[in-house]
Amino acid sequence: MNKSQLFKKISLGVLAALFSASVWAHGGAKGTDTDQCKFELEPDHWIHYTAYQPVAFPAEEFCASLPREKEATILVFDYQDQKYKNDTVEFEVTKEPEGTRVFFMEGAKHKKGTVELKMPNGVPEAGKYLIHITLVPDQGERKDVHMSFKAGGGPGASKSMVILYLLIGFAGAYVFYLYNATFRREVDKIIGKKEKA
Repeated sequence: MNKSQLFKKISLGVLAALFSASVWAHGGAKGTDTDQCKFELEPDHWIHYTAYQPVAFPAEEFCASLPREKEATILVFDYQDQKYKNDTVEFEVTKEPEGTRVFFMEGAKHKKGTVELKMPNGVPEAGKYLIHITLVPDQGERKDVHMSFKAGGGPGASKSMVILYLLIGFAGAYVFYLYNATFRREVDKIIGKKEKA
C-alpha cells in the first residue's frame, strides 16, 4: 500500500467517525454514560439539565459553564422517566460559597416532565453557583441533590465543537489535496521524506 492510499484510508476513517452517531451522542449505555448534564435524584432516576443564554448565544447549549453573568438565562430540566411527574419538586440556585439564593421556584408537580427556570437577569456576578433540586414527598424525608456551574469567563468553545472544527478543517484539507495536483505533490514529498527518515 503506498502513502497516498494510506492517507486516503485514514482520512475516510476520520470522516466516518465524524458522522458516527456514537461520537456525538449525549450519553451511552448503562455503565458508560458520559452525559455530564444530569442529576441523579435517586438511584437510576435522573433529570437532564441544559442551560441557555438565548439573547447573547441563540444557538448554544451550556451545562457546567455559562459564558456570561447578568445575561438572560434559561435553565431547562427534563425528567428522564415518568416517576417525578407526580412528585412535588422544588428548584433553587445559590451563589457559592456564600449560599446566597439568586433564584427559587416553589415546589410543584410538573406533569409535562419539563421545567424551565427563566432568569431574565441571569446570575448577578461571575463565579460558582449551585442548582438545588429538592423532592418534596407527601410523606417522608425531603431529598436534595445539587449540581454546580460557573458563570462568567466568556464563551469558551466546547470540546465537541473544537473537535468538529478540527475535523471539518481536516476534511477541507483532504478535499483540497484530492483536487489540487500541486498541493498533493508537496504533501506527498513531505510524507515521503518522513517515511525515509
